Amino acid sequence: MNLRENKENAIAFYKMAYEGNPKKAVELYVGDEYIQHNPDVADGLSGFIEYFERMQAEYPEKSIEFVRCIAEGDLVAVHTHQTWPDNDQYVTMDFFRFDEKGKICEHWDSIQQIPKKSSNPNTMY
Repeated sequence: MNLRENKENAIAFYKMAYEGNPKKAVELYVGDEYIQHNPDVADGLSGFIEYFERMQAEYPEKSIEFVRCIAEGDLVAVHTHQTWPDNDQYVTMDFFRFDEKGKICEHWDSIQQIPKKSSNPNTMY
């Protein structure tokens, strides 16, 4: 496994899909299967494409910042900061599994809304 390449590909895949081109992201970065663990997204390639096309149509002004990326074995973890309409902000942690050909084949995520107030002065990053 090429950890540096997997990290670059996970970020490129996520960014491309998030910014409105999930079909191209799938063509370039996904293998023969795509196992989805997010309960809001249908399993498989078509479910992924449909979800991100809908998000782009409904929220074209959303943005994403990649805060950190960690790779180990066949897994890549990406920590992001997302900003949605009305300054609605989220921290996400996504995990991607890569197959033996270096293609993404499985995804897990955790999403938490960033609160307006915090009990401490630290950011969620």
